[in-house]
Amino acid sequence: MRTLRNHGLSLFFLVIFLAALVGQSIAGHAEYNNDEIAHARLLNEQPETLSFWRYVVTSHFGQAVMENWQSEYLQFTLFIIATVWFVQKGSPESKQLEKVGTESDEDQKVGEHATADSPKWARAHGIRLFLYSNSLLIVMGLIWIGSWFAHSVTGWSSYNAQQIEHEGQRLGWLQYLGSADFWQTTLQNWQSEFLAVGSMAVLAIYLRQRGSPESKPVGAPHESTGVEG
Repeated sequence: MRTLRNHGLSLFFLVIFLAALVGQSIAGHAEYNNDEIAHARLLNEQPETLSFWRYVVTSHFGQAVMENWQSEYLQFTLFIIATVWFVQKGSPESKQLEKVGTESDEDQKVGEHATADSPKWARAHGIRLFLYSNSLLIVMGLIWIGSWFAHSVTGWSSYNAQQIEHEGQRLGWLQYLGSADFWQTTLQNWQSEFLAVGSMAVLAIYLRQRGSPESKPVGAPHESTGVEG
């Protein structure tokens, strides 16, 4: 029970992530087959429906998943780097106003300022310290690039499948990257992520949630910056 409590946040989001992914696959499978049946009726043909397990490995499902993943990881990648250099007075999502930048080794407890229980690479020097000092940004950025690439490939495959079905012109991958179809699905996700992060940074100045580290303490002044409850 203690292990479950100590890892409750990650386990909670893992469970609801898997539940949402399964739900999306079931709904997407039904939608795909319904579209195939409707299209076949118009052409007086036999519909080419897919089994559930065949559907979850299609580009149709892959694109739907990847276009959301890449926007989420872009959001966090930008938030990580933006909060190094930009501050927002009164927001717990911002660090304190006087700490703009990468801060000193003493503030970050690295190198000779590391403590006995600091991570091993925080006590290192040179390239190891540089990599560890930027490891969160590097990993999140790589996940974003990978999911963005997967989104482009699955979107390209899905687009060409529709073009073949409707006797349209197929596109090469680079051509698809410059198409309205790709950027419409990409930007509709990006703008929602940017709005959500910006709204959270501003709303948290004036609004509170007791007990949450994403909020300031209930009684903290509005101008308190970088203070968590």
